[in-house]
Amino acid sequence: MNVTLSLDETVSNDVSIMVDALRASTTITVALNNFEKIIPCFTPKEALKLKEEIGGVVAGERQGAKIEGFELGNSPAILENYESDEKNLILTTSNGTRILEKMNSTVLIGSLINAKAVALKSVEIAENHIDVVMAGVRGEFALEDFLASGEILFWICQTLNDYELSDFAKAAVLASRDYGSLKEGFYNCRTGRHLTNLGHKEDIDYCCEKNITDNVAIYTNNEIHLIKD
Repeated sequence: MNVTLSLDETVSNDVSIMVDALRASTTITVALNNFEKIIPCFTPKEALKLKEEIGGVVAGERQGAKIEGFELGNSPAILENYESDEKNLILTTSNGTRILEKMNSTVLIGSLINAKAVALKSVEIAENHIDVVMAGVRGEFALEDFLASGEILFWICQTLNDYELSDFAKAAVLASRDYGSLKEGFYNCRTGRHLTNLGHKEDIDYCCEKNITDNVAIYTNNEIHLIKD
């Protein structure tokens, strides 16, 4: 099995794991406890139009802040316990939902909170290539995505008997092994500092939790839903 780590765009036509650790991947993973599906949109205008057409709860952010006119931001801490009669969550974010549009592989959603579960599922369904794809920040490297990807890659490697791991992926695994340093990285990275300044420290707390859910989401036909065993 070929196992790689990429930024912004996948290099696999087999299985890709999208990682936007602060916060889209985490929000998606936990929101599926309360919604049947999540529909990613690439602009706020598109999201509001879709709400008019099919109904649902509209959530999202730009530059970390809740979008004006939306019911929710991009907060996993809030969405964990959010109750609604609506079945659809319509979500638009600055980075995570943006890169989904460009993927032609089987796409899973990965974060620190489901790192082991998404790793095991990727090994189960992949034929020859698993690519962990960091969303980054507007195409630039993001430390938190690198660290969360390292945790996912660690569990992929623990599961496979035969694999070829890129050096970039090896570096992420090594960087993720010290949990104290990993959490420090989440709080002190560019995105972490920005979210703290916006008053969203509780979201960083949540996104730093390791392997607290077995939820694994898959993106197909422009929708995200849980994989049911």
